Amino acid sequence: MVDRNLSEEISSCENTAHQQMTDSQNELIQPKKLSNPVLESPSHRGLHRELLVSHRWGLLPSEKSELQKVMEQRRLEQHRERQQALKSLTDLEQELRKRQQRLLAFELEEQKRREDLKNTPEFVRVRDNLRRVRVLGN
Repeated sequence: MVDRNLSEEISSCENTAHQQMTDSQNELIQPKKLSNPVLESPSHRGLHRELLVSHRWGLLPSEKSELQKVMEQRRLEQHRERQQALKSLTDLEQELRKRQQRLLAFELEEQKRREDLKNTPEFVRVRDNLRRVRVLGN
């Protein structure tokens, strides 16, 4: 019996303490939620409304994944390359290709000559330079 009265007193004390806490919280000034200036702007609201309407009517273009976009781009590039390969070359394009091949061959020869010079001993290079000087000096 004593335990029962004690537990009732404790629960009543807890209830009054809880009520006092909620009353004191109600008296405090509650902070307002800050407004988002972007969401409140008329242009943003108009754009959002337009997007919602166009989405409902199905006017938006179908969304493709990144992979689909890349694959479609590659297919288009390959198609263009095939079309250009099928076209006959003009005279100008043929001459440009010939010139490009000659330049590549010249660059390869020049690179090979430089490598040969690096591999030859220094005294041979000096002797060749002296021969050139004698020929030019006479």
